[in-house]
Amino acid sequence: MTVEKENFRKRVEALINVPTLEGVLEKIKPLMDSSNAGVEDIATIISSDQVLSAKILRVVNSVFYGFPGRISSLRHALIILGFDAVKGLILSTSVFDAMLAGGFYGLWEHSMGCAVTAGIIARKTRDPNPEEISIAALLHDIGKVIIKTELPEESSRIDQAVKENQISTYDAEREILGFDHTTVGEWLCQGWNLPDKLADPIAFHHKPDLSQFAQRPTAIAHVANVFVRAIGFGFGGDNLVPQINSAAWEILDMSDSLVKEIVKEMDGKLEDAEDFLAANGIQM
Repeated sequence: MTVEKENFRKRVEALINVPTLEGVLEKIKPLMDSSNAGVEDIATIISSDQVLSAKILRVVNSVFYGFPGRISSLRHALIILGFDAVKGLILSTSVFDAMLAGGFYGLWEHSMGCAVTAGIIARKTRDPNPEEISIAALLHDIGKVIIKTELPEESSRIDQAVKENQISTYDAEREILGFDHTTVGEWLCQGWNLPDKLADPIAFHHKPDLSQFAQRPTAIAHVANVFVRAIGFGFGGDNLVPQINSAAWEILDMSDSLVKEIVKEMDGKLEDAEDFLAANGIQM
């Protein structure tokens, strides 16, 4: 029996109204939409919530471990990442909490690995916004977190189907729910009014050829996901390594030598990121 889609969509939309995040977003949204808004204005509002500020900096420093100089302030993060990426980071802090509270350490590690890897691919292929793409990759599996926390019985059935039938989480979700985590992620993006460059990689990382507005970021998030699964970093819900979408590969146009460079850099940076998390009391 599948879950009634529209009813669950309404439940997901209700999740957007997390009290602390909602209050912060209500204050900063007019500023983020204004051409006259300054970094200091937005940083001041976010900094008024010390817990949220600390969480954002913890996430950003785990994802961008190895960035030239530790990102030590929200002002610094805003200057480097831009307003849209920081909005994504605010959302990612709630995802981070849900993963740790639910004991989904493997999923967090997988998401972090994708973020780090997406940043490497973006820089190696000379994309102008590698940090923004990293945030999109960090959030790519946000729908899985919502399914696990809001539909625990169905989530257990999904895990069982993955194990017994040797299928992907994506296929098991569609079989049991009638939709999948990318759809749930898309609902969240719509509710948070995230820009296409963040929303498309979340909605289409399994089918990057369907992206209409952010093809390159979506292609990078897709390839990063495959690379991270291939090396077995973290746990995305199953042990299968999906095929790389040919359209995404063509967009990135990476040579064999460049792929070798990327994989080599992944090894070092993912190990460093794990060390960073462990130093901050987060054991995977």
